[in-house]
Amino acid sequence: MLPQYTIEYSNPLRTHSTHIKSGDIIITDAPTDNKGKGEAFSPTDLLSTSLVTCAMTILGISAQSGPAEIISMSAEVSKEMGINPRRVVEVKAVIKVQLKGADRSEAERLERATRACPVAMSLSSELIQNLEFQFTLQ
Repeated sequence: MLPQYTIEYSNPLRTHSTHIKSGDIIITDAPTDNKGKGEAFSPTDLLSTSLVTCAMTILGISAQSGPAEIISMSAEVSKEMGINPRRVVEVKAVIKVQLKGADRSEAERLERATRACPVAMSLSSELIQNLEFQFTLQ
């Protein structure tokens, strides 16, 4: 299998991940509560971001097969850390979706589809995935 991305470590506590096909770069820093500068996303921020962007992507894919058109979609995301072991215990997100040509049952169908996104299915069942959808229907 060919690599899809490369990762370089640079001091102090920073990484540069490069997506080979596009050349896009993601920088991570350790958070300030764990000896870092917190000047970029932390690895656990990326975990939370991955979950929510996956849900949003699946919603977008699902909308393509129905009558709904996504006018806009955005999310506000936070995470809660636990100790012993240090890990993400909960991801909270409010996902705001403005739909055209959809009724409440279509919005519910789209929301159900997001619950099976590949990232959600790959995470521990101990992680609380608190995703709240706020649909505006036109």
